[in-house]
Amino acid sequence: MAEEAAAAGSGGAGGSSPLPGKPVMVVGIDDSDHSYYALEWTLNHFFAPGQPQQYRLVVLTAKPPASSVIGIAGVGSAELLPTVEADLKRTVARVMEKAKMLCAEVAQVSDARYESMEGDARTVICEAVDRHHAEILVIGCHGYGKWKRAVLGSVSDYCTHHAHCSVMVVKRPKHKH
Repeated sequence: MAEEAAAAGSGGAGGSSPLPGKPVMVVGIDDSDHSYYALEWTLNHFFAPGQPQQYRLVVLTAKPPASSVIGIAGVGSAELLPTVEADLKRTVARVMEKAKMLCAEVAQVSDARYESMEGDARTVICEAVDRHHAEILVIGCHGYGKWKRAVLGSVSDYCTHHAHCSVMVVKRPKHKH
């Protein structure tokens, strides 16, 4: 898998070596409110301002290959690839900018690493856990029902079974009327 935007900010270059010192916490995010909530929850509970940081933070997003987004679209789909690829890159940039903003504003995290990897989110996240020797993985939960989860697949379900570390799934509270 090719690293897209490995390391923006003061986290350094995204290499294959683990981060030195503190244990690593990987937070997997996408462009959803559920995932931003999980990042913000993590920042408030593990990286609160004025408290010593017990973990080194790696914020990770996955960019699906453009061909997987288009799928089997038939004749003319090849012309769409550059457009879809550009849109996916813009989405990754937006996700990373929002993550950096949350890290700076919510918790003033100074040494986070921001990475984007191409591939299926489930495998990208589990590979990042292994690459960084993470102690904990944090991911959000979209709250899909049984049938939708069976059809679409669940990143959080996959990661709880395949990541080689503890996994915390942060669920967004349901709003009561």
